[in-house]
Amino acid sequence: MGAGKTTLGRQMAQRLDYRFYDSDHEIAAAAGVPIPTIFEMEGEQGFRSRETAILKKLIVLPHIVLSTGGGAVLKEENRALIRKSGTVVYLHAPPETLLERTRCDNSRPLLQVADPLAKLRELYAARDPVYRQTADFTVESANCRETVQTLLKRLSR
Repeated sequence: MGAGKTTLGRQMAQRLDYRFYDSDHEIAAAAGVPIPTIFEMEGEQGFRSRETAILKKLIVLPHIVLSTGGGAVLKEENRALIRKSGTVVYLHAPPETLLERTRCDNSRPLLQVADPLAKLRELYAARDPVYRQTADFTVESANCRETVQTLLKRLSR
């Protein structure tokens, strides 16, 4: 949520000559409604079920870069799917950076709260250890160009 997965994923796919998929975009397209609407109608659990179904379809595609939603790895089934599909990268950014990047984005249902920074800190505390456990490696999500270069170097090893 704000780490730069979609932006960096698109750039990585272009550099690698792979196709890019954003699981959140694919979920919304399949549902025919935006993600906030899915959350309103089905709650987070309904969204997470859709997320798993989309991941199952995407991970079998060859030569792709896949950006998953920030909560995808919270479900063990998703972690297993993601791990077996290829190299998993955790784009790390602290909550304060995430808030700065998402401050004006009203399409993030989990941040539509009175204190979004507190919510980001709560999500970070719960998710960071799981991200680190799931990822093959972690990269600081800072300058986009530098991060892409770092990723390309790490992937070429």
